[in-house]
Amino acid sequence: MLKGKIAVITGSTSGIGEGYARALAAEGCHVMINGFGDKDEIETLRQSLESEHGVKCLYHAADMTKPEEIGDMIATADKELGGVDILINNAGIQFVSPIEDFPVAKWDAIIAINLSSAFHTIQYAVPIMKKRGWGRIVNTASAHALVASPDKCAYVAAKHGIAGLTKTVALEVAQDNITVNAICPGYVWTPLVEKQIPDTAKARGITEEQVKNDVLLASAATKKFTTIEQVAALAVFLCGDAAENITGSLQSIDGGWTAQ
Repeated sequence: MLKGKIAVITGSTSGIGEGYARALAAEGCHVMINGFGDKDEIETLRQSLESEHGVKCLYHAADMTKPEEIGDMIATADKELGGVDILINNAGIQFVSPIEDFPVAKWDAIIAINLSSAFHTIQYAVPIMKKRGWGRIVNTASAHALVASPDKCAYVAAKHGIAGLTKTVALEVAQDNITVNAICPGYVWTPLVEKQIPDTAKARGITEEQVKNDVLLASAATKKFTTIEQVAALAVFLCGDAAENITGSLQSIDGGWTAQ
């Protein structure tokens, strides 16, 4: 069903975003990846997606804080790949600090990259989807779109904003054969998370297992990390025929964190 569809995925040169790109390419989607990183590693990823799945894959280096670059990314996908059928907003950054010490520049960057960039991509992509008579928009939110944690004012505000943006746009395009949903993961087992565990253990004077179970997974009822592959599989489902009447939803995949 997704074979031949065209997907644009922001923040997709590593981690969850790369997982989305790999999963959609495996379904036969042509993909445009985006994000920062080593140029050679990005090119290796681009080539592997093409060679492993027989699809077209382009890379666009749009800075998610710059609306004009975001517009060029969507326009390039339309021109070079032939349209935009699927948009996955995944670009994001994090910074942790009590609000009285929270740098204004960090607040501005997190809101720009985690929230405003999704507004811009959607605004550019929706007219293309309407012309094609079909579209799927999936926003990567977070458990923090539903609940808060201390010292994360910008991140939590941005993710709550993504929830509201998702619901609003879903209502606006509901009769255009376009669905808009958000995925709300808890802690996902990524290389970045894995690398942080030894330092956290050393800083707190606890074992790495205690970091996993008592810090990162403290709110997860299952005491299990979500995997990149599980998040990507949920996105693929939301893009498929079985989910055509699911729109405006916030899909939790957090081990029971927000059920409590």
